[in-house]
Amino acid sequence: MPPIEDHPKRYATVNELHARPFPSLPVPCTAVFLAIKEPVDAASRDRALDRTHLLDLLTREGGQHPAPEATHFFGPFGRGTLKWESHTEFVTYTAFTPGVSARPFDPAEALVFPEDWMAQAPGKRLTSALIRVETMPEDEAEMLRKADEWFVPESLAMSWVVDRGAVVACDFRIDASGQMRLAVFVRPGISGRRVGRIVQRLCEIEIYRAMSMLGLLRAQNLTTLLNQLDPRLTGLVSDLDHREPSPEVALHALLGISAELESMSVKYTFRFGATAAYEAILTQRIEALREERIEGRQTFAEFMMRRYDPAMRTVKSTDKRLHEMAERAQRAAELLRTRVDVERSAQNQKLLESMDRRADLQLRLQRTVEGLSVVAISYYAVSLAAYVATPLGTLAGLSKESMTAALVLPVVLLVWLMVRRVKDHLHDGE
Repeated sequence: MPPIEDHPKRYATVNELHARPFPSLPVPCTAVFLAIKEPVDAASRDRALDRTHLLDLLTREGGQHPAPEATHFFGPFGRGTLKWESHTEFVTYTAFTPGVSARPFDPAEALVFPEDWMAQAPGKRLTSALIRVETMPEDEAEMLRKADEWFVPESLAMSWVVDRGAVVACDFRIDASGQMRLAVFVRPGISGRRVGRIVQRLCEIEIYRAMSMLGLLRAQNLTTLLNQLDPRLTGLVSDLDHREPSPEVALHALLGISAELESMSVKYTFRFGATAAYEAILTQRIEALREERIEGRQTFAEFMMRRYDPAMRTVKSTDKRLHEMAERAQRAAELLRTRVDVERSAQNQKLLESMDRRADLQLRLQRTVEGLSVVAISYYAVSLAAYVATPLGTLAGLSKESMTAALVLPVVLLVWLMVRRVKDHLHDGE
């Protein structure tokens, strides 16, 4: 009996779980992180350009090339290794090299990505960071001194992570060379895999912070537009009980506002949805660090709570306001449509009543004309019949007046029957 066949995607679904391994890093070492994003419509960018840019970098260093359809790469790069990932809206490069410079956060370390190569990137630099990984000093005070010297104390976030296996520090500021600085002080004996996970988490925190903060900038722009529309919408809604402007004019204006709000919703919904997703990932990455406070310093989580969370609440409130205004405009438009329909129904009712009165007048006029027609025809018919019957009446000894009087009733009856027959025939023809 032949063995059961595998689903065509069985191995692909399993391999995807292991496609993005954490690097194993020696201590000390340096990581240079770079994220590139198209400023507009990044989700629909030409990803072939991203691959071409990656191959150019690898070719310069004589590195191997990834598979044609690969969305991630990890391999040798000069005297270190390179990790490349293609995401929905951006691509990231992380170069890991052993050792650290004598000068902490030396701008020369970032030149692992050549300036001319960066200038040819299919997009713009969204963020870049230098991560310095070194052995934790035996004297904790020495570690704190270094942190105070390397970072801006006002915004410095510093904490123990992964069960006190290391200390991470960052001030989330861009230095004079255009880099964000992060430091990792590792306890002796911590495995390279664990160090790699810490560094990878820090890179992810930075990129998802940057991506989600784009939502704040869009929210601020949208707030300006909503502030312009809100008075117009409020004014129209407030005038629903008034006769001016007319319901048709107000409905046209409301439909215009609804169209503008719908256009905004289409334009901003993706960014706000992506912002919520990035915020959730960032929060999860910080939780994965399992932070503990060190010497009263604020942790990454506390820094985000004070500086980052308000921005995300602004994005959420702006998104909510957009949807509420759209719903308010829709409800007002429905009320106006109802008002227009009621007024049109009243107009139609009056028109029908007027048509009924006209039909009744026409019927009365028709009956009057019919009566007059019978009288007129009967008059002439009696006169003609009298001329014909007078000789016979003379022979019978009757006067002309008597003959005429005798002919009036039968002639009128015959004329009336004739008119009714003609009327019934016309009705049957209709």
